[in-house]
Amino acid sequence: MDEHFYKQKFQEAVDTLSRKEFENAGLRLSVHFILESVALKIYKPEWSSNPDAPLDATGRIFFSAWVNEKTGKEGKLYYNIHALKLKDLKAYKIQARHFAEEFRKQFTDDQKDWENVSTEYGPLTLMEGWIELKPDQVKSDLQNLAHKFLKLSPVIDHLLDNYRSKPR
Repeated sequence: MDEHFYKQKFQEAVDTLSRKEFENAGLRLSVHFILESVALKIYKPEWSSNPDAPLDATGRIFFSAWVNEKTGKEGKLYYNIHALKLKDLKAYKIQARHFAEEFRKQFTDDQKDWENVSTEYGPLTLMEGWIELKPDQVKSDLQNLAHKFLKLSPVIDHLLDNYRSKPR
């Protein structure tokens, strides 16, 4: 895998997205090299147990799209939504399994818009799927995935509001 090429394409995708649109929704975007993968992450600091360091927090919810040596050989760009250690989110009282079930019920209507997606995972992976990896289209494919998540993110906000333990 050409790590430099993919990191550049992922960063170009982020740089050409309408930041204002994502910021208005409270979402942040970042590109990282993690677990031998180039990854785009979309998250909200308040969806984490440590809003000052949301990407490193033990408890957090985030969208990710990634490519690595293995996925490159498969010809796939993967994406998912993780919900890690939700019990660590101090402002909420959440049972991870129940949260995952509620998310998946809400996601049913949107599922048709996500290619090769499955919700048949444990509570840490709310959904996961893949699209065909086309190196010449990586930038536009990532932008498309990011916009799909932007439209889906209010579902997470709504669910979290239902689990809020302290009033805002």
